[in-house]
Amino acid sequence: MPKVTQQYMDARREQILDAARRCFLRDGFHSASMQDLFTEAGLSAGAVYRHFTSKDEMILAIAEENMREVLDITLTVATDRQGQSMGAVMAELLDVIRVKSAEGNLAGLAVLVWGEAMRNPSVAHKLDQLMGRMRADLAIMVRDHQDHGDLPTSVTAEAIASAMLSVLPGYILQLAVLDPAVVAEVPEAVQALWPEPAGER
Repeated sequence: MPKVTQQYMDARREQILDAARRCFLRDGFHSASMQDLFTEAGLSAGAVYRHFTSKDEMILAIAEENMREVLDITLTVATDRQGQSMGAVMAELLDVIRVKSAEGNLAGLAVLVWGEAMRNPSVAHKLDQLMGRMRADLAIMVRDHQDHGDLPTSVTAEAIASAMLSVLPGYILQLAVLDPAVVAEVPEAVQALWPEPAGER
């Protein structure tokens, strides 16, 4: 029997997760049955169970991937935009999320994950970890702006980061349920709320 490569296993796992995403977006986490997932993936039950022992395991895998994608976007934007206004950073972050959502419905999956976190402690724990790391990344930038006098120091960097992070769920929710045109100008609006400082750094 030929040896199965890790590359093959990874590709098969991604095939299953892609099928699961389509099923979950169409039917919801709990209405989609395992048989629906087998059919969507075009695989036997045995092939799917070789990678995932249950539907809950697939839900957690998708939730982790989705949350990590948002975290990676936040980290990349925060790292690459040091020195820019917080509004510019947030506008860039929202733009990237809009593009990712148009490509793979990141927003729709995010809303499903948030709902799942209300009943699934494992998903809730992962979501808490993600939000903590995103808050920490943004707080580093906030402190830099506070040190340069661009943001007030009467409020902690963590509190300002939390306030800015609160923008993301509302934007993602609107992307998921509304016509994209409705929120097309939100990145520019966010940038206007936190403009470039008047003085030179």
